[in-house]
Amino acid sequence: MTLLADLLSTVFERRVRSDAAARLGDQSLEELARDLIGSSGEMSGLALARAMLDRYAALEDEAKLAFFHFLASALGVDQTAVGAALEALGEGQTKASYRAFMVASEPPRQELIRRLNQVPGATGALVQMRADLLRLGHGDESLMALDLDFRHLFASWFNRGFLVLRPISWETSAQVLEKITAYEAVHAIHSWADLRRRLEPTDRRCFAFFHPAMPSEPLIFVEVALTQGIPGSVQALLAEGRPALPEAEADTAVFYSISNCQAGLAGISFGNSLIKQVASDLSAEVPGLTTFVTLSPIPGLAAWMEEQELEPGDDTRLRQLAAYYLTRAKGRGDTPRDPVARFHLGNGAQVHMLHTGADTSEKGHAQSHCVMVNYLYDLSRVTQNHERFAESGEIAASAEVRALAQEADKTLTQE
Repeated sequence: MTLLADLLSTVFERRVRSDAAARLGDQSLEELARDLIGSSGEMSGLALARAMLDRYAALEDEAKLAFFHFLASALGVDQTAVGAALEALGEGQTKASYRAFMVASEPPRQELIRRLNQVPGATGALVQMRADLLRLGHGDESLMALDLDFRHLFASWFNRGFLVLRPISWETSAQVLEKITAYEAVHAIHSWADLRRRLEPTDRRCFAFFHPAMPSEPLIFVEVALTQGIPGSVQALLAEGRPALPEAEADTAVFYSISNCQAGLAGISFGNSLIKQVASDLSAEVPGLTTFVTLSPIPGLAAWMEEQELEPGDDTRLRQLAAYYLTRAKGRGDTPRDPVARFHLGNGAQVHMLHTGADTSEKGHAQSHCVMVNYLYDLSRVTQNHERFAESGEIAASAEVRALAQEADKTLTQE
């Protein structure tokens, strides 16, 4: 039955493409968009949506940008209609007045995006469309307003309830493994042998979120090492020829790489759910695990030190400066300056330990003078830590990290 359904779906999709190409070939993308919003028939809507997606995919960047400007200017909110609906709502909220306000306040381009999502493969195409928008429209306020419509819809479409957590192993399809290799954003995977060392040993795990509409496209994935104790070097974790630790001897799960895969889903948060779900699953699978930590980069440390005209000094000074940077250096909105710190602290983690010489790669030298940090996920405290961070900006940190930051504060004051 599944094979028959797939066959019928393929035949139907080809028919829709053929009909769309034959009937709509002379219309501009803008004309197709207006027709799709106004269409009432299911078949005509599918043909229009297919034609639009095919036409868009063939555009060069300049034409894509022009299309985005059309969406931003011609298919935005009707301010007059919103004002009238809001006035009526103010006179008394009824079902009719509230519905009128909802209709008026939603720009037509949101309905266009929904209708585009009717055809097979459209969700992935729309994610790529938003990636183009973010790439081409950066700094243009009108286009960033358009992006809010994409983001609003994607937040619903990619809700945690729709996501599927799948383990990634050496037996996973080559198609997915190639994408894991390409999307790895923290510690580059240099070869199939390198990938195999991260997936095949009994003390290694990898998990990814997928969406049913994009079954071969990982959205985000995490690589995990099972260890004895908390590690302080990523090179040791990834070393060629290292002996695998028997699963029964592991007491710590180390999240050493978390990579978002889809540029078009920027700002749609999956990491919080991913880490907590993986920690829960691993607790059930490996009962001996008592500690869940990351081994994370500190991507902004070197740049901050250069701005402050600070030299690394010895290992003790470097750890002090890193502790100060992670717990006290602020970015926009009085939040931690470091993006990885914002992510983990927002998830309820604690800044736990700092390690010098932990990432000796070229990237590690350039971004953090080789320093890395463990963020501790104490499952009994993550909710409390998250709430304090969200409400007051309080950063959860171990006594050791707080002491290092205080020493740095004294040193910097003297300088």
